[in-house]
Amino acid sequence: MMVLSAKEVFVMLEQPQQKYRPFIFMDFPERTWPSRRIQQAPMWCSTDMRDGNQALANPMDHDKKKAFFELLLGCGFKQIEVAFPAASQTDFNFVRYLIEEQKIPDDITIQVMTQARADLIDRTFAALKGAKSAIVHVYNATAEVFRRIVFQKSRAEIIQLAIAATAQIKARCAEQADTQWTYQYSPETFCFTEMDFALEICEAVAAVWQPSADRPMIINLPTTVEVSTPNVFADQIEYFCQHFSQRDAVSISIHPHNDRGTGVATAELALMAGADRVEGCLFGNGERTGNVDLVNIALNLYSQGIAPQLDFSDIRKVAEIVQQCNELPIHPRHPYVGELVFTAFSGSHQDAIKKGFQARQQQTHCYWEVPYLPIDPADLGCSYEAVIRVNSQSGKSGASWILQQNHGLELPASLQRDFSQVIQQHTEQANRELSAAEIWQIFCQSYGIHATPHLQLLDYQSQKMTDASYQVQLNIDAAGRKSKLQGHGNGLLSASLLALQHKWPVAMTIAEYSEHTLGSRSHSRCISYIRCLDAQGQSYWGVAIDHDIASSSVQALLNAHANYLAQQGLSLSA
Repeated sequence: MMVLSAKEVFVMLEQPQQKYRPFIFMDFPERTWPSRRIQQAPMWCSTDMRDGNQALANPMDHDKKKAFFELLLGCGFKQIEVAFPAASQTDFNFVRYLIEEQKIPDDITIQVMTQARADLIDRTFAALKGAKSAIVHVYNATAEVFRRIVFQKSRAEIIQLAIAATAQIKARCAEQADTQWTYQYSPETFCFTEMDFALEICEAVAAVWQPSADRPMIINLPTTVEVSTPNVFADQIEYFCQHFSQRDAVSISIHPHNDRGTGVATAELALMAGADRVEGCLFGNGERTGNVDLVNIALNLYSQGIAPQLDFSDIRKVAEIVQQCNELPIHPRHPYVGELVFTAFSGSHQDAIKKGFQARQQQTHCYWEVPYLPIDPADLGCSYEAVIRVNSQSGKSGASWILQQNHGLELPASLQRDFSQVIQQHTEQANRELSAAEIWQIFCQSYGIHATPHLQLLDYQSQKMTDASYQVQLNIDAAGRKSKLQGHGNGLLSASLLALQHKWPVAMTIAEYSEHTLGSRSHSRCISYIRCLDAQGQSYWGVAIDHDIASSSVQALLNAHANYLAQQGLSLSA
């Protein structure tokens, strides 16, 4: 026995061509699929309860199978592979439960799988007794490497195995004529089977079954293990469709796996190449790297304006049940369903998303045009709350989006920039993401929104003079000391600023002011934003919320003034 050193085991080859050979497919210049488009949803078949289940460390028990079956019905699947009845008593019993307890709606066809063995086929039909409609799926491996290494059988022997199984299934179907039967045959290693042999064995099987409207047949062509790029599989599918003699009498199904990470692309190109049907699992569960993710394909279609005929309007609930039944997590970056797939941390991404939502309020068409979001999260039952999250990589739009979504604030652009610097300091110090609650707390602390502000307006009186100027008296509480201040100016805010300067003689001017209501009702609160400048041109912001807009504007000015005094180290009680 040869023993390899640790170095030999773990070092990749510098010349991998000495160990691995590229997959070679025949030249096929007649291909037409590259110029086609997918224009409608395929027939879907979930294999979660069979192919997905057999890949689990802990296969589903009866209760989990029941929950998963109900989930698939709710999502809108019309064909569901529910079991491999001859593989285990649990699978057999579950098929009997569905039939005997009448759990299968009239418009649903269950599918079961069996190997091409006489005893397993008989066991399969025993499980299906009394079913209204069923697909019997039989498979055998056809690729040269399997024929030579695994089975040591010739082409003729492999064909005979498939023919015998088909004949037996046809006879069993005739014995249970009350069931609407569909036969499905898979040359299980189609993607690396010689094309002439794949055609030969499928022609032989179809000749026995004799497909027709009364005797439907599915030819399922799996990428059992991905061996090449998706375009090669599309060539294989189109070549098969062009050369199979009874193409119009059968449904061509595909069953992609994801070994090269291209299962979705393989499926989509195969649909362009002529496939009618797709088998796979929710969120890509299955052996090795998994079966193709049906949710991914369906929502890809949806994002192109094609109704997928599947319902994922509560995708988080779907994910929750799938994770419970499979006892497997879903990656946070998994397309459409991962925790972070609709989330932007990057400042430039956040700015583009925020502007996209703003533009949506004025657009005259109905189309979705939000940068970085290929699909509206709301269509999948997801809120906008987590679309933007804030860390040290976030820009000025991130924190302002959080405040807008959670508190209705519409920060002026210059305040967005100011607050982004404040947030940047906090995220770098914390070295982590900040929650929405933390961002709100930091905003309130930074701009004076407190239950008891450091410089608090108790009340005020203003009088408009004959020359249109204003006389104002402010009753304030400065760090626990109450004062009455008077000022005269050309408006409420300018008069209030002069009143403050009588007590704290500093050169301040109002550079920017804006306001808006927080809500659409007549009794909604108002928010005011004020930016003041000192003699050196340094900005100091104040923000205040009140039911009265005039009171909120004066309080915002007080908060800006208190911010200046604090940064200059001056006492409020002076």
